Amino acid sequence: MSSADTICLFDVDGTLTKPRQKITQHVADFLNELKKKVVVGLVGGSDITKIAEQMAGSIDEVTARYMYVFSENGLVAHKNGSLLHRGSIAEYMGEEKLQQFINYTLKRLSEISLPCKRGTFIEFRSGLINVSPIGRSCSQAERDQFFAYDKEHGIRETLVKEFKEKFSDAGLYFSIGGQISIDVFPEGWDKRYCLRYLKEDGFKNIHFFGDRTSPGGNDHEIFADPSTVGHTVTSPADTIDQVTKLFL
Repeated sequence: MSSADTICLFDVDGTLTKPRQKITQHVADFLNELKKKVVVGLVGGSDITKIAEQMAGSIDEVTARYMYVFSENGLVAHKNGSLLHRGSIAEYMGEEKLQQFINYTLKRLSEISLPCKRGTFIEFRSGLINVSPIGRSCSQAERDQFFAYDKEHGIRETLVKEFKEKFSDAGLYFSIGGQISIDVFPEGWDKRYCLRYLKEDGFKNIHFFGDRTSPGGNDHEIFADPSTVGHTVTSPADTIDQVTKLFL
């Protein structure tokens, strides 16, 4: 296995960091050591601002620190600090279909009662729409509370089922991600989208590490793709343990 044609591609939230928290210095130092052995890349559903925040740097610093940084599943792609590509879900869907989905979603969210609700229930990104029943402006404690409540009551699972029925002809995919939200994007615009750049650059060994690799999770498609070697992790500490056994 050559280091030149091998890349370790990491999900961010839950894999390199605790949910929506910043990377620890221990994990950051570990990635710097790993870069001496293989190429290191990041892929997340969040926008580049949130990924940079979690990776404890500015956008310029983080995109320069790792050879590849794929935000919004790779619809916004950076290589060696430069922007490679930016996709647009608005152009893909068109304004009429986009508003139909947003209006339906806001109506459904207004009908759901939760232990608490905050703000930013729909976040519009370049390559996807992020839907959060509790609202993305919730605190970490409120986020944890919703996650536990959702496990018991299946709030997001129910919404995904309804979205699939209501928008079955829209060419959209609905993926439960992180603790509080659902990612909505065109079919094929999941994390596999980023693989096109790695294949073009000649990588033969693509190791992907993610925490939500089960069907319906936002790491499943890239984890199960035949061109990757998928690894399921449970925490940043587990990520370090698995990578160490493989490469260090």
